[in-house]
Amino acid sequence: MGGAQDELSAVFHALADPTRRAMLSRLRVGPATVGELAEPFAMSRPAISQHLGVLERAGLIERTATAQWRTCTLRTEPLDEASAWVELHRGEWNERFDLLAEHLRTMKEGPK
Repeated sequence: MGGAQDELSAVFHALADPTRRAMLSRLRVGPATVGELAEPFAMSRPAISQHLGVLERAGLIERTATAQWRTCTLRTEPLDEASAWVELHRGEWNERFDLLAEHLRTMKEGPK
């Protein structure tokens, strides 16, 4: 699988963790320092840094340094790409669920 698929895997991996999703939700209202992002979580700075690294590698955040402050900013392009992928496949999934529901209904009714 190519680079685009690998990038999508990184986005879904990043979104799989509730701490990282909470960090992204916080960044929706605007940039935040690492300290502001870490505040609600009872975890070590290295653990926070690991979470931010996963988000950064997935392209979901951008980290910048200004003087002693490290600021994180949300990048929405990878989320748009993940959403587009889900939408592309939604019709197929719905069709398969409909077929499964019909099959289960005929199994429940038994042979005629």
